[in-house]
This record gives sequence, structure tokens and C-alpha cells, in this order.
Amino acid sequence: MRILVFNKPYDVLSQFTDRGTVARRTLSDHIDVPGVYPAGRLDRDSEGLLVLTDDGALQARIANPRHKMAKTYLVQVEGLPDAAALARLQRGVDLKDGRTQPAEVWRIDPPDIWPRDPPVRFRKSVPDCWLELTLREGRNRQVRRMTAAVGHPTLRLVRWRIGPWALDGLAPGEWRDGEPPRAR
Repeated sequence: MRILVFNKPYDVLSQFTDRGTVARRTLSDHIDVPGVYPAGRLDRDSEGLLVLTDDGALQARIANPRHKMAKTYLVQVEGLPDAAALARLQRGVDLKDGRTQPAEVWRIDPPDIWPRDPPVRFRKSVPDCWLELTLREGRNRQVRRMTAAVGHPTLRLVRWRIGPWALDGLAPGEWRDGEPPRAR
């Protein structure tokens, strides 16, 4: 079994090829390991942890929401969410495709991570802050939709952890071999 832990940079697709009319950066610009594929995806405008593997069962365990594998994100949001906004995220938020599962969330100090290229637009008149948010489901653009639903749109989204794997020390575009998950 081969497992790669990759720090996907901003503006990179979570796939090895791009059929679009405009050439975009893909995983093949960073990873030259045959036979591995991403376990789930991370939107082009999101950054951070992507686990790749050659094991189909492990891919399914990571990507399929029924397995409830925890995924932790560092989220820079517009504004300063109060206790009520955080409580809504913790209880679950009503979205167009139904209510989300409860999230673990709290405000954190700005994390010591790499600068984004291009940087998030800074506005003097609008404060921002960082949240650490953990989900156990995986809807399309879920974190962004949840923070927007409580009045605090996402400015930057970095996936930091998936189950037992974390970014720990990987710069954007870098990868390392990952350890198989321990049996439950």
C-alpha cells in the first residue's frame, strides 16, 4: 500500500489531468508517483492536505462520508464570529441541501502557516479572524457554505488534518510518504 501526504497549493486542481480549455496546474505538476490517486478532493481555491493512495478501499474510507473520518480545517473568515455564530456551526447549519452534521469549531490565533499566493485581499475596515473547524461529512464546498450561512464568508481555507494524517512541516507543493492508518 502506498500513501502520500501532499500539501496542495492554492490554484491547483485535485486531479492529475485537466481537460479544460485553459491550462491549469494539476497534481502532475507536483507528484510523479505512478498508481496513486487522491482520496477525496480539495477545491482549486482551497489549500492544504490531500491524501493520495493506490489502495481503493482506503480511498473509499477517507472520501466517503459514511465512514465519518474527521477532517480539520484552518479557516480565515470575514468578521469576528460571536458565540451565537459558533454555536450554530457546532449544532449544524441549514443549507440548501439539508442540515449539516454538527461541527467542532473554535476561534484560534492566526496560525503560523505559509503566505498564500496570491494573498487574501486585506480590507482595513473589515476585521477577520481564524477558526479551527472539524467536520465528519464532506459536502461540496461545505466549510465555505457553512461560514457564509452564519454571516462570516470564508477568505482562506486550509485543510490541516484528515484522520491520522496532518500537514506538519510540509510546504505547499511538497509531499511525503504517509503511514497506513492503524487498525481499529
